[in-house]
Parts: sequence; structure tokens; C-alpha cells
Amino acid sequence: MKLSSRPPAGSVKIMGGQLYRGATATSAGALEANPGLLIKNGRIAALGPDALTQAADETLMAENCIVSPGFLDLCCNLREPGNSQKGNMSSETRAAAHGGFTSVCAAPDTSPVNDSGAVTNLIRDIAASRALVRVLPIGAVTRGLKGELLSDMAGLQKAGCVALGNASRGLSNARVLRRCMSYAQTFGLTLMFSPENQALAADGYAHDGLVTTRLGLLGIPEVAETAAVMEMILLAQETGVRLHLSQLSCARSVDMLAEARQRGIRVTADVAMHQLAFTEDALSGFDSRFHVRPPLRSESDRKALVAGVRDGVIDAIVSQHQPHESAAKQAPLAASEPGLSSIEVVLSLGLERVAANELSLPQLLRALTAGPAAVLGQSASSNLGLIAGAVADLCIFNPDQSWSPGPGTLVSAGGNGPVLERSMPGVVCYTLVAGHKAWPSMLP
Repeated sequence: MKLSSRPPAGSVKIMGGQLYRGATATSAGALEANPGLLIKNGRIAALGPDALTQAADETLMAENCIVSPGFLDLCCNLREPGNSQKGNMSSETRAAAHGGFTSVCAAPDTSPVNDSGAVTNLIRDIAASRALVRVLPIGAVTRGLKGELLSDMAGLQKAGCVALGNASRGLSNARVLRRCMSYAQTFGLTLMFSPENQALAADGYAHDGLVTTRLGLLGIPEVAETAAVMEMILLAQETGVRLHLSQLSCARSVDMLAEARQRGIRVTADVAMHQLAFTEDALSGFDSRFHVRPPLRSESDRKALVAGVRDGVIDAIVSQHQPHESAAKQAPLAASEPGLSSIEVVLSLGLERVAANELSLPQLLRALTAGPAAVLGQSASSNLGLIAGAVADLCIFNPDQSWSPGPGTLVSAGGNGPVLERSMPGVVCYTLVAGHKAWPSMLP
């Protein structure tokens, strides 16, 4: 995937060069003193002392800030086309920019489903006119996401889909899964699947553990995920497809992923940030905000997922952003719709893991930048490195400042954020896409 230096439609254009002074840069997993960053024509023109010696039309102070490559989200629901009551391309890409993301992969469960080149082109056209960040479509691997008939994979790839998946929905059987993998391998496609055995998950909506027992909730056992992980890994080994396991939630899944890689199977994985920050205890008060799929699991699972990120077994952290209107979350827990409006607090939740000494800052940023880029086949050296000539997709944030997510600070159309009215570390000062400001944006 090659990044363009052309800015998105909604970003704020700045003529001439921009000079950011006083920030610390992160590159190749290490933090480095970097008193100057000069951007011209959508690219990094110079870094360090050299940047301070060149003329710029605008100088911005960035003391105590960190300059990072822009974050890349492998799982984001933009709610357009369709689902306008939950959000739209403008509102949700603005939320992404507020969170420091410069690229988001648009989930295929749109309305209509992104199972054809025509829908992919529609998404790209909408993004070209209204998105503030780069929108990378994920195509549906089966028609209508029904898990039975294969979609036109080659046509979706040609139209611009960076990968194919079936959103959070399963396939009808292992035979269909094997056909999907064989066909995708022929065209060099990456398949993204959320592993869940639907027969074992049944009507559950919470982790099958202590909280479900105490509250009388219907549980989803861990084996519903681990059985699917094993099946997918075995079929990926047979077919040779590039397999990506989306939103893992179990400690055993991390172990199986590590074992598969040791055997040379081409498999990568991600985890949603809320799985690193919360456990099944979040449902103790019947809080429907934390009705998510896969469900929040035990503390031992959470710690194993964090360790997976820390050790590089899990390649990427995603937002799994799913904004909802208030009615979708005000229903009784079992009847509410799963998902969190989370993309604006991913960095802050991650910085809390850093403060807790569970992750280092370079490990967190790797999982938000180079890790997901590698999943999509993007070269970190050419597009994500902080080097002269690279496309200026950047996040500049102050890790020491704090903010409080709430109606006055969140910009997503979804009010179902995981953290509300609580002080959180990390303020995104600027998000730049091709050198142009996506955050702060000029949109109302």
C-alpha cells in the first residue's frame, strides 16, 4: 500500500512550509530528541537541527510533545453508507483525527454491504469528498456477509479494497472458509476474520465466567474463540493464505498464535484497546456500554493480551470503533447492540497501560503504527518512518496533558464511549495527513 501526498477533502490546507519546534520524535521503536520538524508539500522536508535552519511560513511550538507516525486502525465502523443515525463519514473520520489516526480501515458491514466493486467505489467517492483521514475499504468475503456464497474478491481488490473479511459474522461452515482462503491466496489477498464458533457462542453476550454466573447472564465460552482460531490456523497452513485474526480476546488464542508463527504459518493478529483496559467486571452494573463482541473476559486473559502486544505476538491494537445512537445502548443489556465508540480514547487508554508499566511507549506506538502497516503490506521505512521525504502523516501529542472525554470534548456521533467524565492522559495536539491539519479541524 502506497500513501499519497494528496490531502483528504476535509483537512485544513496550509500553504508553504510548517515548522514544529521542541518535540521529541519516535522512530524505529525508540524515542529521540528532535528539536525541529519541517514539512513541505505534504512530506517531511527536514528533521532535527537542519529543520531549524530553513525558512517556513508557519512555526508551531510543540514543547513536551511527541511526534509519531500517524496511527493506522485496522477495524473502524464509519457508518456510511447507511446507518446515518449512528454516524457518518464526516463525523467518524473527524473522531479518528481527534484520536491521532491518519488512516482507518472501513469495515465491510455497511448498507449496502461492501461486497462489490460498485460499493467500494461509492465508499471511496464519499471519502474523497468528506473524510478528514485516509479511508481504506475492507471488502466482504461473502455476498451480503451471509457466510455462504463468495463475493467477487478479484473485483473488490481491483476497486481498492486493502483486505477482505466478514466483519464480525461467521461463515456457514469450514468448507466455505477453505474455499475463501484458497481463492484469496490465488490473488495474494489478506483475509481478516474475527474467530468465533457461532454454534458454541449461541445466544451469549458476555464472557462465560464469574460475572455471568453471579448476574445470570448468557455467556460465550472461551472455546468459542479458540476452536475457531485453531480451525483458521490449520486451514491457513494448508492453503498458504495471508490470515489476519481480528480482535482476539483469550489468553489461549495468544498461545496458539505464537505456536503457529513458530511453525512458519503466515498469520497476524490484532486486539481491541478495550480488551487491554477492561475485563468482565465492567458488566457488573449491567452497563450496556460494555456489551461488546468478542466479550470482555477475565483479568488473566487481559494480562495475556497485553503481554502479546508487548512481545510482538499481537501485531496491532485497533479501536473496533462502533458508534451507536443512544437508543441502541439504553435497551436492557441482552437487547442492546454490541460495540463502543472508542477511537478518540485509544491513545489515552494505551498511555494508562504505559503508566501501569504494562507496556512501554515505543511498544504502544509500534502497535498503532508499524504493526498494522505491516499487516497491510505497507513498508514502514517508506511511509511510516520519520525520515526526510516520507509522507507527512503524523500525530503530535502531549502525553503529560490530560483531558476528560464527554459531550463537550468527544466529536463522534456515538455517545457510547468506554470512558466518560474521567481525567485521561494524552492530548492530541495535531493530526497531520499529507502535511495538512486533520485535527484540529475547521468543521463545526
